Amino acid sequence: MTDPQDLSPLTFTHRIAQQTDTEVIRQLMQISIAENMKAFLSASEIEAAKETMGVDKTLIEDGTYFLIEIVHDDKTVLVGCGGWGKRKTLYGGDHTVGRDDSFSDPDTEAARIRAMYTHPDWIRRGIGTLLLDLGEDAARKAGFKTIELGSTVPGEPLYIARGYVEVERRVETAANGSKNTVIKMVKPLA
Repeated sequence: MTDPQDLSPLTFTHRIAQQTDTEVIRQLMQISIAENMKAFLSASEIEAAKETMGVDKTLIEDGTYFLIEIVHDDKTVLVGCGGWGKRKTLYGGDHTVGRDDSFSDPDTEAARIRAMYTHPDWIRRGIGTLLLDLGEDAARKAGFKTIELGSTVPGEPLYIARGYVEVERRVETAANGSKNTVIKMVKPLA
């Protein structure tokens, strides 16, 4: 656990995720979903959100998924993960219904910011901003002119602060009967 009063500069490093990282990514996602959403969603709404959240192995295969790490107490700790997609799937894990894993055309279609998670002990330290910078820069270098994402309610404030604009808000009923909100947001990569 980190000391929330410690405001000393932190040195985060990043690397591209590998298939061997899948289990630690899954663990980080689970704790992030369970803890970071509590201030925004009820327990049943968090369960509903899990239907559209999770590991997407195509991001790892494509080399577009980043791991954010820090050396803490003399060991390397995974504190965040997220990336960008060059495929048409807007959000979700391998299990999410309605995926379209065909590639987007950078000249006419948007890249996607995907699957961003921060460990609860490391929130409000700039990890989300770092992940957005990495994903946006990589998508820009790949020739994309626009980037979009499917935000959860808890993620929306960060994306608004970073210049993303809502273009659609979908509320669906999950298997448990609770509502699951996904906010489609877009930003130019000029």
